[in-house]
Amino acid sequence: MAKDGPNWDGLLKWSLAHSDGTSSNRNLSEEDRKWFLEAMQSQSVDVVKRMKEITLVMQTPEQVLESQGVTPADIEDLLDELQEHVEAIDMANGESFVLAVVQHYSIIYVSLSASVSVYHLHSIGGLVPLLGYLKNTHANIRAKAAEVVTTIVQNNPRSQQLVMEANGFEPLLSNFTSDPDVTVRTKALGAISSLIRHNKPGIAAFRLANGFAALRDSLGSGNVRFQRKALNLIHYLLLENSSDGSIVSDLGFPRIMVHLASSEDAEVREAALRGLLELARNKIDGNTGRLGEDDEKLKQLLEERVNGISLMSPEDLGAAREERQLVDLLWNACYNEPSSLREKGLLVLPGEDSPPPDVASKHFEPPLRACAATPDAGKNPVTEKNQTPLLLGLGPAPEAANFQGSSRGEVNGDEA
Repeated sequence: MAKDGPNWDGLLKWSLAHSDGTSSNRNLSEEDRKWFLEAMQSQSVDVVKRMKEITLVMQTPEQVLESQGVTPADIEDLLDELQEHVEAIDMANGESFVLAVVQHYSIIYVSLSASVSVYHLHSIGGLVPLLGYLKNTHANIRAKAAEVVTTIVQNNPRSQQLVMEANGFEPLLSNFTSDPDVTVRTKALGAISSLIRHNKPGIAAFRLANGFAALRDSLGSGNVRFQRKALNLIHYLLLENSSDGSIVSDLGFPRIMVHLASSEDAEVREAALRGLLELARNKIDGNTGRLGEDDEKLKQLLEERVNGISLMSPEDLGAAREERQLVDLLWNACYNEPSSLREKGLLVLPGEDSPPPDVASKHFEPPLRACAATPDAGKNPVTEKNQTPLLLGLGPAPEAANFQGSSRGEVNGDEA
């Protein structure tokens, strides 16, 4: 963020100093009102100008950019900056203390989130060229464009709709299923996960595009980050619609997940166990999800995991808390009895809370199931960039502004 931009810490301290949390709405002094509005409006103008400037670059043909000395690395930096602006807008979207202050003092003000939302990016012509970068010849640009799309659509139904209407799903799916670069495939899958989450048309499009078969292929990629994202999306889809268990079973997912449940990567093991647990619950509840001929292999796997957990050091046992609970829950769901982890005293370690009950029931929803769709709460702090804005050499860019923002990682429970 630019050094001469609004002082957000000052805004927060000011809002707290003017409210004890119990008083009714009251009018601001004219001086306070003027200071607050000027601070907020200056931020809005800076972001709008800079997003228009970035859009201008994105709309420029690649050969023209090259003739002006603009490199692929410059485009990556530009997309990174765009992601920062979108993230900052998302953080202000209906949840920030700024809106609380606006409400408390009855200020008539068009909020930052409304004036520089993703809809604004679309209205100034920025969304379509951004999606065009998903087809760029440079893998790093394709991957970065998918990251920006992830930021745009995460937990934002309106943005999901705009991206779907702009045909953004198709290039994302193409990159996910067939891009030669595994990083591009992974980023595209992350964007798809955010695009279709709580989005029925998106989920329907994913099914029609044979997305489950692509997920199965991704599980065999050998790339743990790719596998984690695929497993997390599979689990979400099973939670959303238990009838998808039949598709998952028919495509051979149980056997693959049994194999991945013994992965050296702890997060892959846990994600595979979550998927198997959901399939087992569907089977118990009389739905179409099933393990079939993989039941015996699953039992062997669980016995191996119990033995592996038994040999863990105290430090590793503490880190494997979720895996311990998943193994016990899955054993209980399949065989209607607690696992031997309980009698060995390895399910609940000293100082830990009690695990879910050991009696399987379709009326019981354990914490692991209830919080499966909760996104990561981690946020990167706002950082300042010293680089100057990327501008074309064709003349002064209209409404130039030097705005800096913050960056953020990918969502859906995965790292970037």
